[in-house]
Amino acid sequence: MQRPLPYTINVHGRLLDLSVPRVMGILNATPDSFFSDSRMQTEREIAYRTTEIVEQGGDIIDVGAYSTRPGASEVPVEEEMARLRVALQVIRREQPDAILSVDTFRADVARMCVEEYGVSIINDVSEMADEAMARTVARLGVPYILMSVQPTLREMLIGLADKVQQLRNQGAKDIIIDPGFGFGKTLDQNYQLMYELEKLHVLGLPLLVGISRKSMIYKRLNCTPAEALNGTTVLNTIALTKGASILRVHDVREAVETVALSIIH
Repeated sequence: MQRPLPYTINVHGRLLDLSVPRVMGILNATPDSFFSDSRMQTEREIAYRTTEIVEQGGDIIDVGAYSTRPGASEVPVEEEMARLRVALQVIRREQPDAILSVDTFRADVARMCVEEYGVSIINDVSEMADEAMARTVARLGVPYILMSVQPTLREMLIGLADKVQQLRNQGAKDIIIDPGFGFGKTLDQNYQLMYELEKLHVLGLPLLVGISRKSMIYKRLNCTPAEALNGTTVLNTIALTKGASILRVHDVREAVETVALSIIH
């Protein structure tokens, strides 16, 4: 088993130690996320989910307002911002000290969330498709999650190394790598990547794994997303043995327990 390396990231002046794996709880302020139980649209639903993540031991709340499931409708930037403003106001009211991440690929949205609501982390699933993102996160001084949409480890390492250098050139400091399970990969490629996951540590950056209830689980097990919790826990356990620093999940309590058992020594 490979333990997470002794990374820390700066979240608005607080150092978050990643040498013990952290759990990021998903809060989807969307009407169409692939896992229907994760959709939170009303203020009451958002408040409940916020408190649930914190009370179950989540370290970070990851807020998304643009579903990235296959076939999802395009969301105009104004709509994404409006959804996030509603969600972030409620979250800040309910849990003012929570570490917040926003799941967006748009630099303007990232800037709004950090400047208006004190969001601490930007989680970009597009492999930095917005050319303004690197200088934006560098200027804002927030950690940035760089996800890969490449299908193989070799292509992933080449692409990530290039993007990391672009970020460094702009002055970005805290960069987290997400291999992008389910994005641009076949079912077999997802599992090959899981098998080789520890090789991503050559980049010298903390590793986030987000496989919660994804199709790589429910298609392999011939079940539904609602029935994919057990498979999620199995793969999260494997990811922890390969040195994952952050697990991004729908089911926070189960992930927290998985981490607790994985670090016994």
